[in-house]
Amino acid sequence: MFDSTIIALATPPLPSALSLIRISGKDAFALTDKIFSKKVTGVTAPTIFYGKIMDQEEVVDMVIVLAYPAPKTFTGEDIVEITCHGSPLIANQIIGLYLNNGANYATRGEFSSRAFYNGKMDLIEAEAVNEVIHATTVEAKNLAMLSLSGETSKLIGPLKEDIAGLLALLEVGIDFPEYDEEEAISNEKVVIGCREIRKKITKLIEEGQEGKIAKEGIKVAIVGEPNVGKSSILNALLKENKAIVSDIPGTTRDVVEGAISIDGIPVYLLDTAGIHETDDRLEKLGVERSLSSIENADLVLFVHDASNENINEDELRRLLQGKRVIEVFNKLDKVQSRKEDAVYCSALDGNIEELKVAIRKAIGVSNDVFKLPSLSSARQLALLRQIEQALGQAENDAAMMMTLDLVSVHLQEAYRYARELLGEEPTQDLEDEIFSRFCVGK
Repeated sequence: MFDSTIIALATPPLPSALSLIRISGKDAFALTDKIFSKKVTGVTAPTIFYGKIMDQEEVVDMVIVLAYPAPKTFTGEDIVEITCHGSPLIANQIIGLYLNNGANYATRGEFSSRAFYNGKMDLIEAEAVNEVIHATTVEAKNLAMLSLSGETSKLIGPLKEDIAGLLALLEVGIDFPEYDEEEAISNEKVVIGCREIRKKITKLIEEGQEGKIAKEGIKVAIVGEPNVGKSSILNALLKENKAIVSDIPGTTRDVVEGAISIDGIPVYLLDTAGIHETDDRLEKLGVERSLSSIENADLVLFVHDASNENINEDELRRLLQGKRVIEVFNKLDKVQSRKEDAVYCSALDGNIEELKVAIRKAIGVSNDVFKLPSLSSARQLALLRQIEQALGQAENDAAMMMTLDLVSVHLQEAYRYARELLGEEPTQDLEDEIFSRFCVGK
């Protein structure tokens, strides 16, 4: 399928102890023979060599070469991996020799895309390669590993089989239309079958949304009037002095960001400027950015000064309508009593456990989210919704006793979307877009 042989540096282009160069394609072995002191062509099993990379008479480096013959490789093609000394100069020299002999420099994700197109992994597994690389918590990495190992893909098989079963039932009715009674039974079975499959898909979507949060995390904006302790709360959650804290109102004039993990879920914190009327041009810019942060946040911590009940916050409450909000009363150390069912903290004292519990509860994912595979990428969730919608239309058509060939149209559409989840339905543009987000060398 692929005529070219590709090469890329698979480690960062920085000075280090070692660098790894990866080559894949039908000429990987032949090109290596031209510049390596030992012959790799002809190996029938993964083989390790130690020798010299040569530029004519010049020794470029002493290297380790691993030769993997097709088809039992990551890409399904012959692969060579060269471990050299970690000088960017040496790595570039070796890559240059391959390029001069006819190899092409790999594009982003090209190794993984070849693995996909050569049938070494499905599209869900291919997406998981990138998720593993970019995971920011151990828990998110473990969840991505479930997809990489094929566990997530197994969720699609039963869906495809159920939809295919309904399609087969319809084909009987279409091929033998003279059996009116059989046709009526088929319509009834389609309604029941679609309804059952849609219930399963609804569950998959709910689990997928939780999995998406677990892997990608949530954005949390910390908002409130000036001088209520927003920056102190950010610092307490981060356990570092990230934001400047002062008793002068308006100290924070820009959005200050930080990231933490709460029970394995990435939480991206945005400390915003106090929202208030001001004639100061810089403060106005800060307020504008605060409003943008509120709009983009998944969750808002609405911070109040627990010791001051005279602040008018009506305008800010209006801005927060429609958002998920936790109302936080800071400066607990300065009050004698507290409201029931309210979240209190004392950020300067580091007393924020109650707030962390509230954030964890607001995130709203189950304790099993990291143990179970889920279809959680934006692409996968969108396709699940399209399958559910197509089945809903088929169910409605069957309930209205429409002709079976018309009912079949939406079932075929649902089946096509199920295949697209795994990359079985050709969608070249979308697949190219997915792999373009990968690192070079993967």
